[in-house]
Amino acid sequence: MKALTIHAAEDIRWEDAPGVEPGEGEVRLRISYVGICGSDLHYYFHGANGAFVITEPLIPGHELSAVVDLDPSGEFAPGTPVTAHPARYGTTALGIEDRPHLWPGGDYLGSASVTPHRQGAAAQFMVIDRANLRRLPDSLPLRRGALAEPLAVALHAVSIAGDVTGKKCLVLGSGPIGLLAVAALLHRGAASVDVTDVRPEPLERATALGASKAILVTEASPEDNAYDVVLECSAAPVSLSSGVRAVRPAGIIVQVAILPNADIPVNLAALVAKEVQLRGTQRFDTEIDEAIELLAADDRFDAVITQTIPAADAVDAFATAKDASRSAKVLLEL
Repeated sequence: MKALTIHAAEDIRWEDAPGVEPGEGEVRLRISYVGICGSDLHYYFHGANGAFVITEPLIPGHELSAVVDLDPSGEFAPGTPVTAHPARYGTTALGIEDRPHLWPGGDYLGSASVTPHRQGAAAQFMVIDRANLRRLPDSLPLRRGALAEPLAVALHAVSIAGDVTGKKCLVLGSGPIGLLAVAALLHRGAASVDVTDVRPEPLERATALGASKAILVTEASPEDNAYDVVLECSAAPVSLSSGVRAVRPAGIIVQVAILPNADIPVNLAALVAKEVQLRGTQRFDTEIDEAIELLAADDRFDAVITQTIPAADAVDAFATAKDASRSAKVLLEL
């Protein structure tokens, strides 16, 4: 079979790989589409995602849609459309028993966080634990189904924010996760969702998904003290500072994007004065099931996918995904 393998920074190869056979409790998938995530971009362009450095060839990809190729148990028939929950959970810990996605010792598809690395989905075939499979409705196109994982991330961020019913919300940054955050907030009952970005193209996509107001931050800023809930999805420290100004007294900010692992200049003075809550969010737990239902019910999510590029053209695909002026979610076609 063929697989897409990152060997080092800017060294990615569409190359022959050993065939895979399902073991006990596993299913073999024929991969259809794999989304390029921010972590995949870091692995390709830098050879590392934060502290997780590639030390051996890594197949990237944790956002996928596929069809079942072989299930030895017979539970899933060949051709069944599926996606996968990318996490294998570790060992429970005191105080987070109900949050398995935070348990220490787990791993994630397409990640160098463990050695041997957890290989990802950017291959013609892969095997995965049957428990991680999620069947896709026949009405959900496989292309759109590849958004299940990132939409689950956005839905979990809204879960962290709490009940958003009837609230005025702001999403900072209109990249793929920001776009999906707009949809997630509206799905959960937000009264309105404003969005920001440094480029006009992402703002146009956010408006297509239902955003109330698009703010080009090179020309204007969000109104101060105006929002009940703010989701920071840009990873820019200056954006977090603007979120602190924009949120109302006693409001909530959820830091969705991964900030640099360094001391960063952020003005948090108003956080204290307004008794604002700043919350972090990490991936998701069960929200992938809700994401699948939402994707099946709304074809507007197709607007999030801006390019579908063959895996053999991975260099072009990763360059396109890095350029937010011409892309939102880029899918690799396997």
